[in-house]
Amino acid sequence: MTRATKIVATLGPASSDPEVLERLLRAGVDVLRLNFSHGSAQDHIDRATLVRQIAAKVGRPVALMADLQGPKIRVGRFEGGSVMLVPGKRFVLDAARSEPGDIDAVGLDYKELPRDVKPGDTLLLNDGLLELTVESVRGEQVTTVVKIGGKLSNNKGINKRGGGLTAPALTGKDMDDIKTAMSFQADYLAVSFPKSATDMEMARQLASVAGEPFRHKPAMIAKIERSEAIPVLDAILRASDGIMVARGDLAVEVGNAAVPALQKRMIRMALALDKITITATQMMESMIVNPVPTRAEVSDVANAVLDGTDAVMLSAETATGQFPVETVEAMASIALEAERAEEVRLDADFINKRFGRIDQAIAMGALFTADHLGCKAIIALTESGSTALWMSRHNIRVPIYGLTSKPGTQSKMALYRNVRPILMPADADRDHALGEAERILVARGVLMPGDTYAITCGEPMGYPGGTNMLKVCRVA
Repeated sequence: MTRATKIVATLGPASSDPEVLERLLRAGVDVLRLNFSHGSAQDHIDRATLVRQIAAKVGRPVALMADLQGPKIRVGRFEGGSVMLVPGKRFVLDAARSEPGDIDAVGLDYKELPRDVKPGDTLLLNDGLLELTVESVRGEQVTTVVKIGGKLSNNKGINKRGGGLTAPALTGKDMDDIKTAMSFQADYLAVSFPKSATDMEMARQLASVAGEPFRHKPAMIAKIERSEAIPVLDAILRASDGIMVARGDLAVEVGNAAVPALQKRMIRMALALDKITITATQMMESMIVNPVPTRAEVSDVANAVLDGTDAVMLSAETATGQFPVETVEAMASIALEAERAEEVRLDADFINKRFGRIDQAIAMGALFTADHLGCKAIIALTESGSTALWMSRHNIRVPIYGLTSKPGTQSKMALYRNVRPILMPADADRDHALGEAERILVARGVLMPGDTYAITCGEPMGYPGGTNMLKVCRVA
């Protein structure tokens, strides 16, 4: 049994060495995330180049995800680097302050905070570890009372419980970063803090314009981390190619207890709309400094897999952690074990299901046929990757092989659950292409004489969205 759930790993100082990067890919990384909150444009360009070189050496298709920083909703800097906030004491957040902060007050990177809050509001700092209650707002100063104290250091984030901060999803920096990401043709563009479908539509338009010289259009991932995104989740999903369940900032705004149910709901909605899902934040957090995960982390990863997520994501664990390779190996092992327990319910999935498109009906027919006949593999000859994506929305133990002549499509399919993307030469002759597909999988040891497999393609060949044929074959 090969692993269906994909692994997203974040690049950083701990994983940018060519030798470590190669070990990460061999350990099972499918997507590498470039975090635009850190590093220069040239840093990201250089890392993207290195990833593709190592992926070619390893012979493993890997997608690149550019993750935009989004608005900097943060406090400023302190004279000594940090202060200790004491419960019951007053603390002022001052949008007009330019000098370093102290025990009484600090400046703000986010200058709109005084317009976004009112007395009685709860502000959460440093990923929710510190809690302040707004006492008054006068001019540029927000006076708060510390409810839960602790250490507050430079540039820590600010959230408002229940949402309501007006910062736009796309900043000037993000717009520049989109151009950088398109210069190296990032396969996925992750947008931070979207509050509406309009935010995603604007990001897609900017990416399309920036990618036009390269004839490249990335897939768009909406990071769900604001409470305002939850009521309009359906619209955001429809405007995106997928979502990231970004549990850190989301938990701070909606409360930790609400997140598990929201995670399950978001994954269900995405699957129903044929969208991709990535489950992220603190999945293997303890492995930043420890060589083995906690049992709670094992359960967290396994539950995300059982929920049906396409991918599980590592952040600091691979960016700055002491055990990046071991973390990937552990995550791969957990995912594989969870998949063994998954229930296949294709018959139930297709009850009362209606398909308005021929290519989608063919994709579903391939799943049903392969499951009932016990096929060794499903092969989708695809230009856009859509057929493989539709197949991957349903749990089936038969591996799906997405064969395409387009490198960009191959890379995108690296994120699809249970899809193994393979690059093959373009071929206008249908019978020759079908024969070549079988030869490729036989050469890779996937198929052996006597094995049956299902294969889909379009006729005429080479047209996106043209899948109209399903064939069941036996290897001679």
